[in-house]
Amino acid sequence: SDSYGAELMELRIQHTWDGVLLEESEHAVLRLTWSPEALEIAVDAPFAGDPAPPGDGGATWQLWDYEVVELFLVGREERYTEIELGPHGHHLVLRLEGCRNVVEREIPIRFAATRQEERWRGVAVISREHLPEELQQINAYAIRGTESNRRFMAWSPVPGDAPDFHRIGLFPTVQEGQR
Repeated sequence: SDSYGAELMELRIQHTWDGVLLEESEHAVLRLTWSPEALEIAVDAPFAGDPAPPGDGGATWQLWDYEVVELFLVGREERYTEIELGPHGHHLVLRLEGCRNVVEREIPIRFAATRQEERWRGVAVISREHLPEELQQINAYAIRGTESNRRFMAWSPVPGDAPDFHRIGLFPTVQEGQR
C-alpha cells in the first residue's frame, strides 16, 4: 500500500508562522498530486514583487532568502525533503537527515512558474526517489517581502521565539484518514 495516503492533498497557507490568521488574499495554496513515480506540486500564491534571485531560474542555493513557497515532507528518523519554489522559476530541493543536516542539495526537479500582477502560479514535478519512503509529517510555508516587511507564513504554525521552519517536531502527522 502507498504510505502517502491521499493521491491529492491541498495545503492552504493561511496563518503567520506563529498562528495569526491571514486575510484570504494572502493565502497560498499547494495542491499535491502523488503518482507511483512522482509528486506534482501546483502552487497558487500571492506575488509580492520582491527582487528575483540572480540567474534565469533553475536550482538556486539559499533561495529561502527570496520570495518563496516551501514544502517539507518528513519520513522516519528525521529524514526529510525540503522543496522550495519561487515565482521567477527558481527552485531548491534539499534532502536532510536530522534537523538542518543537509545530505544532498540541488536535487533535480522540473519547475515552471508564471507571474501575474498579484498572484503567481507554478507547477513542480519531483521523482519519488528523492522523497522520504514513508511520509510521517508535512508542513508548508511562504516567505515574502523584504527587510522590515519580510513575512513568514505557515500551513501549520510553528510557534517559538522566531520563525524556524525546521521545528519538525511541531509538524502535523499525516493521518490515514487524509484521503
